[in-house]
Amino acid sequence: MSSRICVTREIPAAGIDLLSGCDASVRVSPHDRPLCHEELLAAVTGCDAVLCTLADTIDAAVMEAAGPKCRIFANYAVGYNNIDLAAAKERGILVTNTPGVLTEATADLAWALILAAARRVVEADAHFRSGQWTGWGPMQFLGYDLASSTIGIVGAGRIGTAVARRATGFSMRILYTGRQRRDEIEALGGQLVDLPTLLEESDIVSLHVPLAPETHHLIGRAELERMKPTAILVNTSRGPVVDEAALVAALQAGRIAAAGLDVYEDEPRPAPGLVDLPNTVLLPHLGSATHQTRAKMATLAAGSIVAALAGRRPENLVDAACWPGRCGQ
Repeated sequence: MSSRICVTREIPAAGIDLLSGCDASVRVSPHDRPLCHEELLAAVTGCDAVLCTLADTIDAAVMEAAGPKCRIFANYAVGYNNIDLAAAKERGILVTNTPGVLTEATADLAWALILAAARRVVEADAHFRSGQWTGWGPMQFLGYDLASSTIGIVGAGRIGTAVARRATGFSMRILYTGRQRRDEIEALGGQLVDLPTLLEESDIVSLHVPLAPETHHLIGRAELERMKPTAILVNTSRGPVVDEAALVAALQAGRIAAAGLDVYEDEPRPAPGLVDLPNTVLLPHLGSATHQTRAKMATLAAGSIVAALAGRRPENLVDAACWPGRCGQ
């Protein structure tokens, strides 16, 4: 009997083709939205493998619904805070993610937010399109220089390092936080500092940390008050890293100049007042949204499932200690 694979959301064809080539029955959700919990329980029932997204809450109940044959949940994302890892380990279920392939795309998007916020691109575009523009003026939409300014990278992993690398093109001073020194950033002239120093000295603060208990509301009222009134906050990591209500208050009061966000604390709902602020650039979680990157993510997640169903160790196991799990049965 062929294996049963559930894919909780439509993904690029490259991933589906890979799954379909491994003697499996592949069921892809017909809904262009995240499944509610009841729908998710029904979708995974009796499956040998599940390809899920960061919008899916994979808890013990979902794993129980999948049943004793389920070998793997392959997360179509770098982060995996949506999956109960302890419950997976207890049941011998493997969990994988898709690191590395979305580094450059997400770093590019962080810079798109930096540039758009610093030069007020969204405000100016809306002004022009509305027919309000009457001609050039010396005080119109004044923004901030990036050349020779200071960028603060909070979280010096793959994406943070890629953002720092791009900053050299603007001759920026680079500060960063991290658990240890990052040789690649140091080679760019970057300096490892603590978070308070970074916040106080940076013109751009760009967030690149995973969501964990210690990073939840890493940027709150006290941290925002440390930033320069001309500073810009950019978040392409996870929404709950920022206390969004505190951010709205800071932007309304002019405690910081602007913010560029691709992620939100309670997606897809923004904090009250956020969308009314002109000094924001707000994107709908597009960090990895390029044709090439999303296709690579699909093949990486699908490849993990193909390997697990064949009894091989998948790449990108979130917890290597879980191997072989049910793959060894």
